[in-house]
Amino acid sequence: MGRVNNRTKVSPSRAAYKSENRKMSNADRSAYFARREAAKILRRVLEGDAQRRAIASIKSLVYAPSVRNKKGTFALVCKTLKYLPVIKDVLEAADLLSNKWKRQKELIYVIMYDILLGQKAHLAGDAEKFLMRQQSALQSAVTQLLSKKKANNIEDLITRGDDDPGVSRPRFIRVNTLKMDVHTAIEELGKRYPDRFHYDTCEEFLNGASYHFKQVLKDDMVPDLLILPPGSDLHDHPLVADGSIFLQGKASSMVAVALDPKPGWEVLDACSAPGNKTVHLASLMNGKGRVIACELNESRVRAILLDPSCSGSGTAAVRLDHLLPSHVEGTTSGDDLERLNKLAAFQRKALAHAFSFPAVERIVYSTCSIHQIENEDVVQSLLPLAESHGFQLDTPFPQWQRRGLPVFAGANHLLRTDPVEDKEGFFIALFKKKQNTTNPFPRSLNIDKSSRYRSGDVRNNRALACPPTKISKLRLYQYALSTRTRWRKNHSIQN
Repeated sequence: MGRVNNRTKVSPSRAAYKSENRKMSNADRSAYFARREAAKILRRVLEGDAQRRAIASIKSLVYAPSVRNKKGTFALVCKTLKYLPVIKDVLEAADLLSNKWKRQKELIYVIMYDILLGQKAHLAGDAEKFLMRQQSALQSAVTQLLSKKKANNIEDLITRGDDDPGVSRPRFIRVNTLKMDVHTAIEELGKRYPDRFHYDTCEEFLNGASYHFKQVLKDDMVPDLLILPPGSDLHDHPLVADGSIFLQGKASSMVAVALDPKPGWEVLDACSAPGNKTVHLASLMNGKGRVIACELNESRVRAILLDPSCSGSGTAAVRLDHLLPSHVEGTTSGDDLERLNKLAAFQRKALAHAFSFPAVERIVYSTCSIHQIENEDVVQSLLPLAESHGFQLDTPFPQWQRRGLPVFAGANHLLRTDPVEDKEGFFIALFKKKQNTTNPFPRSLNIDKSSRYRSGDVRNNRALACPPTKISKLRLYQYALSTRTRWRKNHSIQN
């Protein structure tokens, strides 16, 4: 009788797993992992939305280095969110979320989208097989739901009017002129994007008119900003990877230009994270001077860019907030008003403190909010204080037509961008020191040359930090990103 070699015995479950793995094609494997990556992102998005706390945008989560199939995962997350109310209704009617699968409900949601509306092929995996075995119950639940809602198909059950406000959104990119000039950037980008669309002006480009010009277009207001057609995917472009270009919206790019910092100045970027505007300031100053995230000596600062925490309501479309359950259900009320009041209180304190810097000549206050309480109301409440420090409102970008809400005299100096017409909703207020104001501090400063951006790669130069005890009362400053990894994570996505 032969001896049994225990080392060669394979358990039935392990054998089945290996057998199933051998049968899984490349397409099956790709779809399998994309669904699970989408489920992880979906969980973070839904948890953040339920708790009304700020999380990274869907795009920034999808384009993280750990996500392999970025396009497939992004599509799955967006489509699952779009049909989530219907998916939940069908699962509830079919009573399929048992205790076992309830712990993985986000994965069930993603697979349900594929079964009901996506590709029914490539459904490999335990959760997929579980739902496929329940197809008759699912179909019955769908039929009942359609009958109850008097709808012809699942699409009719979706009441949301606009599937994706960002579909026709042009892609704005800002050239880091510390590393590359604009002309070279246009040539390099033209290699990847051969002519498909042609426009004469920015307006014609944004309106989708067909004319004869280059596809990569220079912006007419921000000198280092370029415009590409909607859908241009640059997240893995070498110029993005090495910091030569940044994916940054037009309204966001206008903020640093409005400050108009001069080469050799020392400029304070208050509330600087994640750092897009910090790098832009350095570019505008030609790498001469210092851009700092915090300053010990207040008498040295000549210009302050204050972009404090805000509601982010002006960039909701960029973050795809229209897909979130809270947006669909319209669950915004007292909690949001309380949050806006708290944000406005902090914004007032931060701006009030900015006026106290004795050598400051220019202050830009900006938000990516559409709410008056965070914008015009903050500025109006501090006008007497600004006047007492010798500041007055100035007009950034006089050629820009959309100005502040007419709630006080002088609001025409303020600048607004519209989230629909201009693709992003930003607010900019520029305070300028009056010419006849006495400045007891010298105009020429000794710049610490060791802190200059010699290499042009600002990502490798950490922002200066100061002890938190200096700023704990107002929480004015936020530290700029301090590691290369976090920088890349934030700058691979457009804000």
